[in-house]
Amino acid sequence: GQDRRVHTGRVGRPAARGSIMTFVPRTHEDSAKEDGDRLDDGPAQQVCDTLLAGFVDYMAADHLITGRASSHFTKHEWSAQEADALQRLTLHRETVWKAVDQAAGLLDEVPDRRGEWRQARNLYQRRIAERTDQGLAETFFNSVTRRIFTTIGVDNDVELRWFGATAVPRGESRTELFTTLARDGDSAALVESVLASFDLGAPWADLAGDARRVAARLDSFLLEAWGGLHLDGLDMVRPVFYRNKGAYLIGRARFLNRVTPFVLPILHDDDGLRVDTVLLTETQASRLFGFTRSYFFVDWHSPSELVGFLKSLLPTKSLHELYTAIGYPQHGKSSLYRSLYRHLQTSTDKFVRARGTPGMVMTVFTLVSFNVVFKVIKDRFDPPKNTTREAVQRRYELVYSRDRVGRMVDAQEFQNLSFDRDRFDPDLLEELLNEAAETVKLVGDQVVISHTYTERQVYPLNLYLQEMQPDRAEAAAIDWGWAIKDLAAANVWPGDLFTKNFGVTRHGTVVFYDYDELTLLEECRFRVIPDSDEPEHEMRSQPWFAVRDGDVFPEQFPTFMSFPRKVPAEIWERFVTVHGDLFTVRFWEEVQAQLAEGALPEFYPYPDRL
Repeated sequence: GQDRRVHTGRVGRPAARGSIMTFVPRTHEDSAKEDGDRLDDGPAQQVCDTLLAGFVDYMAADHLITGRASSHFTKHEWSAQEADALQRLTLHRETVWKAVDQAAGLLDEVPDRRGEWRQARNLYQRRIAERTDQGLAETFFNSVTRRIFTTIGVDNDVELRWFGATAVPRGESRTELFTTLARDGDSAALVESVLASFDLGAPWADLAGDARRVAARLDSFLLEAWGGLHLDGLDMVRPVFYRNKGAYLIGRARFLNRVTPFVLPILHDDDGLRVDTVLLTETQASRLFGFTRSYFFVDWHSPSELVGFLKSLLPTKSLHELYTAIGYPQHGKSSLYRSLYRHLQTSTDKFVRARGTPGMVMTVFTLVSFNVVFKVIKDRFDPPKNTTREAVQRRYELVYSRDRVGRMVDAQEFQNLSFDRDRFDPDLLEELLNEAAETVKLVGDQVVISHTYTERQVYPLNLYLQEMQPDRAEAAAIDWGWAIKDLAAANVWPGDLFTKNFGVTRHGTVVFYDYDELTLLEECRFRVIPDSDEPEHEMRSQPWFAVRDGDVFPEQFPTFMSFPRKVPAEIWERFVTVHGDLFTVRFWEEVQAQLAEGALPEFYPYPDRL
């Protein structure tokens, strides 16, 4: 048979019949003869070469940045890791715009620009056919295409479009991605061999002790979940996942047809490497790859193969969430849009206003059956909102570029989406056309949205507190306080601390999702309200003292943070007992002092009890 192990991006053909079967690279002339393309080095070929070169440059730069994560972990270079995270976020956008400028110049004198682009698309598709990052290459091509032709909706004429099923290898038939370790003795010996098989650039502080503790958790899980200590083996992914101050060894435990995650978070303390915990359930591992976390650094040549392995552990995680979590949010957006398009073809419900208190800056709507909300900026903002569209967009960009510490929902930005008019609730459509006319337009039977953000749908906290049982409501209330404190430690000031601006995930974690007033905590001035000798001052609707931009008065917080009347009073009392320091200037100034010293706290993606 043919040897398919090539890395040139070209497909192959066998030699003539009767000769020894060897692999012969497929040339541009071969492709042209088969597909009817021109045999010249014209604009289409130049566009193809330009876009492929741009994509190769992007992936090379991405691998270079990602590859530094292991050194940062070994050397405790946390600030450098943070800088690399920011650089990687802007890499795709910068490379795409560079390719746009170059490709647009090649089409300046071409009379049939779309025809040449179709030729370029066909050539490009064949050039990437054997790449292990083919899906990412398609997304790169479409990103350039949409900017060249300012595409609205989907342009089948020039894009690489496919909304059907795609193959996602799960790694079962190949062992390059992972190594399998069998249990010959007890579980402690197995775990110790797992830990020893990874070179993390530093010695272990207590390898044998960590192995015993992990093994005890593993055996307890096997007895409880699988009814015995049976274990066929552990499949451990070869590349290490890095994020913040942690390194994560990702694997799965197998017995017969059963699979469960086996994840070891590793910390690098002053005395060496330590296993912080072991995650053994889908729920625990799912939080690692959640939509409130920054993206992992993990270096592997086949992203789809890596995603396939993760999908085998986390079957309820969507492909777009997994691609985003491993550092490819642009391809995650493509996967999200494809999922939405397929969902619209197989569902009948309409876009409706999202649950929760309507905002003064955004109109928020959703398909109840799709679990994503769409946020469109209004044309005008009612008082007391004093901001602009550009300022709102800058705040969303700030959230995108920062560590979300498990407390802020990731927002994906989309442009020029188009949907059938009959999929919109009439009242919602009227609101969009009236209040966001600069962004939403009706073109024939299509609703065209020039700019929107998408976020995972969460349960609005104000409704959760009223609708859930008291024990769940109290747990959410207490976690709300921790959410505010985590955001503060991450140098984030929400601006509005109303419960309506927070939500609860399916794991019961409180997260922040309304960013139109967000700013850096270091830019705030926390003040005590000055005393007054005039009793009438207490009755005035406006303060009797000077207030500047950035002034915050914590003693006023209880006025607007208090819970709705339907929430039992004892829940608020419990909140004040645990988090009453939020109402003091001292708390906030202490956090600011820690930030000024350059403190970089770690926000673990699993409960403290683990």
